[in-house]
Amino acid sequence: MSGHSQFKNIMYRKGAQDAKKAKVFAKLARDITIAAKSGLPEPDKNPRLRLAIQAARAESMPKDNIERAIAKASQSAGGDDYVSVRYEGFGPGKVAVIVEALTDNKNRTAGNVRTIFGKRGGVMGESGSVTFNFERIGYIQYPLATADADKMFESALEAGANDVLSEDENHEIETLPDDLNVVTEALEKQFGTPSASRLDWKPMVKTDITDVETAQKFLDFVDALEDDDDVQHVYHNAEISDEVMQKLA
Repeated sequence: MSGHSQFKNIMYRKGAQDAKKAKVFAKLARDITIAAKSGLPEPDKNPRLRLAIQAARAESMPKDNIERAIAKASQSAGGDDYVSVRYEGFGPGKVAVIVEALTDNKNRTAGNVRTIFGKRGGVMGESGSVTFNFERIGYIQYPLATADADKMFESALEAGANDVLSEDENHEIETLPDDLNVVTEALEKQFGTPSASRLDWKPMVKTDITDVETAQKFLDFVDALEDDDDVQHVYHNAEISDEVMQKLA
């Protein structure tokens, strides 16, 4: 799983302004509402809802916000019906990119995403044009201080995980997609709520970005996608050297 972390060597990020935090909370709330609508509004009986709540807690989303998002799912006029959509293509530097969104208007979202690709040096592709570069996995993350590497490795494998990588600031645990909830629950009993627990796209082949200009364009491209209200997650196979990142910083 070495090098999996989505932005392992992309430490350059915009400042966490209040407006951006509010946007993150809005996306998390939407994910919780959709998850609650997909089954029972009880986390212990709805794995998808449980994972959505865990993701919200990892971002320090207030408890009241989480409860309102769950309640919205059961209200007769509780908002629009959202559907999951996925877009694929290539960003600056010919980096393979997967964009996942939740939307109540596919035409609007597709238009917005296509515009970002077009204006920022990317190219939209057909369905399946880049997913062959990735594999679907379950991904769990804990801060490195949670436990020593040996303890986390043993506990994760005993719980049913496929692999564990402990370096930098986190323990990163990989599972089969169907095992994500079971492994998360087992580890939560020992180590508490993880900082992340989600289905993920893991790149099998990386694309190197070796110059500062392309790296800057790519980071701006990803930021523009993430700033869109409908976009939930952006995955890619970019590899940017530490030397290039230092120049950007």
